[in-house]
Amino acid sequence: MAGHSKFKNIMHRKGAQDKKRSSLFSKLSKEITVAAKMGGPDVDSNARLRLAVQNARSLSMPKDNILRAIKKSEGGDSENYDEVRYEGFGPGGTAIIVESLTDNRNRAVTDIRTAFAKNGGNLGEAGSVSYQFDKVGEIVFEESQTSADDMFEMALEAGAENVETDGDIHEIICSMEDLQSVSSALESSTGEEPKSAKLVWKAQNTIELDLDGATKLMKMIDALDDLDDVQNVYGNYEIPDDVMEKLGA
Repeated sequence: MAGHSKFKNIMHRKGAQDKKRSSLFSKLSKEITVAAKMGGPDVDSNARLRLAVQNARSLSMPKDNILRAIKKSEGGDSENYDEVRYEGFGPGGTAIIVESLTDNRNRAVTDIRTAFAKNGGNLGEAGSVSYQFDKVGEIVFEESQTSADDMFEMALEAGAENVETDGDIHEIICSMEDLQSVSSALESSTGEEPKSAKLVWKAQNTIELDLDGATKLMKMIDALDDLDDVQNVYGNYEIPDDVMEKLGA
């Protein structure tokens, strides 16, 4: 369960997202609107909005779309979204967390339960798997010109808890509370803008999947990603290099 496998998992998910860019932009817009509605439209004073805009920019979302999403939060007729976390079990005994922003909880839970059931999983009760994860800040630099040693030193100095590097990809983990300060410090010290900076559910331990389990799990995650009400999907799975190659990822 080397770091190489984990980063390939990340890139596989990124590739899947790139193929669904319009759907991705819709989800990014929703997060921007919710963040602006909750904390105000000023990016400088609203940390959640600042991170949402940064992530949208890193994924090449047009500036007009970002501004439109912020403006939408100021309208009296904008939708009211509930933030709901769903937990369940995927193929191979994996633990799955699904974060949702929805204006219809009944639709969301029905669609999410169906995606689990049709792909070898089952939706659990609240708290059934989240104890196996930690909520942390995650900052990712892709195609970075910063060396692993330099990133490690700068990240620790900025207050990060851990750094993992694979080639030119760096993943920095920090506490929830320090996400904005660590991200800003690293952007300043490296001269690079992170590909993403967000709160994530990080598994405390992982389960290694074989080809059959990995195939079923990826199908389930893709089905969940396709749902408009789903924002993020996290799991405690690990896919070995040889299995990733067979998956064509």
